[in-house]
Amino acid sequence: MNPKLQSALIHVGVFVVIAFLGIIILPTLLIPFGVFIAAAMGTFAAAAIANAITLRIFERGRLSDVGLGWTASSRRNLAVGLLGGILAGAIVLLGPVAMRMADLEAVPKEQTHWASILFISVVLLFGAIGEEMLLRGYAFQLLVRAAGPFATILPTSVIFALLHANNPNFGFLAGFNTFLFGVLLGYSFLRSGDLWLPIGIHFGWNWALPLLGVNLSGLTIGVTGYTMHWKIGGLWSGGAYGPEGGLLTTAIVVLLYFYLEKAPLMPQEPYLLFKDREL
Repeated sequence: MNPKLQSALIHVGVFVVIAFLGIIILPTLLIPFGVFIAAAMGTFAAAAIANAITLRIFERGRLSDVGLGWTASSRRNLAVGLLGGILAGAIVLLGPVAMRMADLEAVPKEQTHWASILFISVVLLFGAIGEEMLLRGYAFQLLVRAAGPFATILPTSVIFALLHANNPNFGFLAGFNTFLFGVLLGYSFLRSGDLWLPIGIHFGWNWALPLLGVNLSGLTIGVTGYTMHWKIGGLWSGGAYGPEGGLLTTAIVVLLYFYLEKAPLMPQEPYLLFKDREL
């Protein structure tokens, strides 16, 4: 085996062990606050700890070196990601409404609570940052450096899909779309050189779906007092899993690839990809 790859796999193994233990322990400690908060904040904490420890041990680096440095380029890339994610969610949902394939309906006896929207937004943001640090952070970037983008993005995207396999009403198309999103998010890191672009896409999409009254990865997050009533079959709408389980999302992920090709990004030099060319 290539010595560079062998060394990288050892470092990745340490990262995986720390992250795995964190994901088992930390969400359990947060369960009293609710499953949704426990999952999002527990993943964030586990990912932050795993990245910080491995960066410190193997690279003498800081957590920001994983692609979280805050610069003018970072802010531009985050904004581009947010715009792409939110627009993608809006097209998947409001497009069918405009074409009378679905109706956005008020839920009886429920109303919009702005405090709840703010709270859910914060939790979703931390969840998106946590998942990106976990799957596109230290281990991902180290493998890109040692094995190349193709050999890294595909397996990590499979893992990304499998992490959603226990969600309610998960099926083949939901898994396939999640895999495609994983590939998209991995590619977005390569395009921007930071984690802010994939974080923006991830959070923007996750924020738009519950705001417009549909399930997010099989989970019902009622925040606005509205729900989507579909007039088309589950193959297109995603059924009980939400839009991520339908062909409309398959199409929008493909469009997002073209969006990233044309988006006015400000690419940065990824610290881990260019630091010490030899592992």
